[in-house]
Amino acid sequence: MECRILKIPGSLLRLGVAFLTLALGSACAYADFTEREDVSAFVEEISARNGLDAAPIYAALSRASYLPRVIDLITPPSKRGVRSWHRYRSRFLGHAHIEGGLKTWAQYENELRRAEKQYGVPPEIILGILGVETIYGRNMGTFETLSTLATLAFDYPPRAELFRGELESLFLLARDQNRDPASYVGSFAGAIGWPQFLPSSIRRYAVDFNGDGRIDFDNDAVDAIGSIANYLREHGWVAGAPVAIRVRLLPGTDPVPLIETGIEPSLSPAQLLGAGIRPLTDSLPDAGEATLVDLETPGVDTEYWLGYRNFYVITRYNRSSFYAMAVFQLADALRASRDGSSIVAAPPKAKSATKSKASPAAKAKKPSKAAPRKKQASQPARRKK
Repeated sequence: MECRILKIPGSLLRLGVAFLTLALGSACAYADFTEREDVSAFVEEISARNGLDAAPIYAALSRASYLPRVIDLITPPSKRGVRSWHRYRSRFLGHAHIEGGLKTWAQYENELRRAEKQYGVPPEIILGILGVETIYGRNMGTFETLSTLATLAFDYPPRAELFRGELESLFLLARDQNRDPASYVGSFAGAIGWPQFLPSSIRRYAVDFNGDGRIDFDNDAVDAIGSIANYLREHGWVAGAPVAIRVRLLPGTDPVPLIETGIEPSLSPAQLLGAGIRPLTDSLPDAGEATLVDLETPGVDTEYWLGYRNFYVITRYNRSSFYAMAVFQLADALRASRDGSSIVAAPPKAKSATKSKASPAAKAKKPSKAAPRKKQASQPARRKK
């Protein structure tokens, strides 16, 4: 019998490779995590440590899916983008955030007032976080939390230890709430519900603020309001104290050494004044130590702000100066729209006294940890725009 070489057109060959790739991807996506030794070791460890029955954990993980999209979304870009405060800010201070915040304020005014009285956190700050995180519950994420955390815990080495801790917390949270661990849905980094708390933060800081005997972040804004206020208080929120003020730099001032002291307030008023930092108002507030924050936007003057202890507390929710300032300015916009007052101590559009467009700090230091990047999980897992 004559043997002939079958010639396959290139287009068909490429199509076949595509189908094979898709099939292999699907197989990987539904691979059984429990067939892996590292997963088995994890299950045995958390079972022994927490007195959990291992069988239900194995059963849950056997149904979890590997989610390659989660890895794509959480992996930092290979090439860092240009920091732009104006671009970042515009994502959170548009019509949807302002109008949605005012409606949410009107709907939950009593609960917001009660949270302020109990925890010392003003309504606009709570709403600022809810607005930036989920647009007041409109965008809470669609990723199954169990599969998300399993994917990150066992297939994302850069932060595997952190996400294994969150996966353990998810099983404990499911036990606490008598829920199927696969019933939680949230962000691509495992954050859940209206306030985007990670499982460990839910267990540590969430409160049953409506008194119905359970904590419900999926459907209950009231629990989210109380829990955000409690989270901020537990991280050091000072009732009645300022958050941040806009400042200017005297000609010739070098802000780099001040910025490099870090995000935690450590600069005294005397140090700031001596270094050439001046308030846009008559004097610096009597609010203790501060940090100098540079908000860069290509092509325009860098904004400089002093961030006080409460600004630092907001960065504990998301460890980013851009994030904290977005929360603060959204809060100010909501307060101003509601009653005409303002929590910002200096006009938000005032120009810097420096002539340079880019921050001197940007030219002299390594890329800031506060450079904006894709949104990640709330609390321990994220941060650093």
